[in-house]
Amino acid sequence: MSPITVPAPAKLNLFLHITGQRDNGYHDLQTLFQFITLHDQLTFEPLQDDTIIVCNSKLSHKAAEHIHQEDNLIYKAAKALLPFRTNQTGVQIECDKQIPSGAGLGGGSSDAATTLLVLNELWNCQRTNDQLKEIGLKLGADVPIFIHGQAAFAEGVGENLTAVEVNEPWYVIIKPNAHISTAEIFSHPDLTRNTSPITISAALKQGGHNDCEKVVRKLYPDVDIAMNWLSQFSPAKLTGTGACVFAEFSEQQQADEIAKRYRQQGKAFEDSVYVAQGINDNPAHRALREQIDLANALS
Repeated sequence: MSPITVPAPAKLNLFLHITGQRDNGYHDLQTLFQFITLHDQLTFEPLQDDTIIVCNSKLSHKAAEHIHQEDNLIYKAAKALLPFRTNQTGVQIECDKQIPSGAGLGGGSSDAATTLLVLNELWNCQRTNDQLKEIGLKLGADVPIFIHGQAAFAEGVGENLTAVEVNEPWYVIIKPNAHISTAEIFSHPDLTRNTSPITISAALKQGGHNDCEKVVRKLYPDVDIAMNWLSQFSPAKLTGTGACVFAEFSEQQQADEIAKRYRQQGKAFEDSVYVAQGINDNPAHRALREQIDLANALS
């Protein structure tokens, strides 16, 4: 089979409410996920032996030597499917990394989910999407949304998903020069953990807020600076536990102008800024179907 190349999109949490905390330390959440056009790109090349090789095209060979493959979420996802593999095909997976890490954009989770989706086909694992979600949840709370493949209202720890249709605006997304510790935010004593639950209809009509924002802005001044700057043009929000902040615009031209203005400011020297459109369907699903159909037609 020929190599398969599939996008792995980033996501935004349009809001994030923390409604409680469980005895095991996990938090009960309500959030609204939407994908965006910013994406990594994963290429899966079948191998004649049964080995699994993961490489990152953004890393030099010297840097890659210091990263243990076993710690890579892509590798972990592949290993999680091995018990279901019905052939002995190996795979080399190359990740063209565009989504910044530590950003609250779900890049690692998206890469893991895309790996599960593709290898489920390549290895003829015959897992349903619900079964893949169960596997993915063990890798990370955000993995199931990418397997689900549609913008969704999420509850529980993020695994209870209801597909929704939301507007698909343009976003300016700023990644401050900060790497947020999710564990630090969720364990902070100032974090609000008792926001009243809302219904899906209320969430779609009135939106919500991010309970992590206050703590993140207090602990990470660069995030606070970025939010204050972006709020001049449109209400700025934090995605997940950060560090990315984003604001919505109706037209790409307007978003491009704001991003250009930010790049020209001295404030942006250590920051990254992106313009991306919100999308309600994960493009990995469509790209995978098209390439599988093409392969079948040629065989």
